[in-house]
Amino acid sequence: AGIGKHVALDLARRNARTILACRSRERGQAAVEEIRAATGNPAVLLRLLDTSSMASVRAFARAVLREEKRLDVLVNNAGVTGLPFTITPEGLELTFATNYLGPFLLTNLLLG
Repeated sequence: AGIGKHVALDLARRNARTILACRSRERGQAAVEEIRAATGNPAVLLRLLDTSSMASVRAFARAVLREEKRLDVLVNNAGVTGLPFTITPEGLELTFATNYLGPFLLTNLLLG
């Protein structure tokens, strides 16, 4: 939803192979189908990613590095605000993990 969806839509309009990294399979698949229909680009894909989970970030990065020949653009757009103080199963504060640690780890893992 929001900025991320609009960026993905613009990339797909430019005929880019576009991977939507989403926490929710249902919402992500709906966005993929909407973007494919709007652009005619069949190369819009869904991959599950929860940036609050470093295990999820590592699994996502491994899959991208294994499945994709190259990565030209990475848009780190995940973010949350206003959540109650919560510690993740990995012992990290949820908002900090989602907004900073996950995207930082993802970027570094994908740098090659």
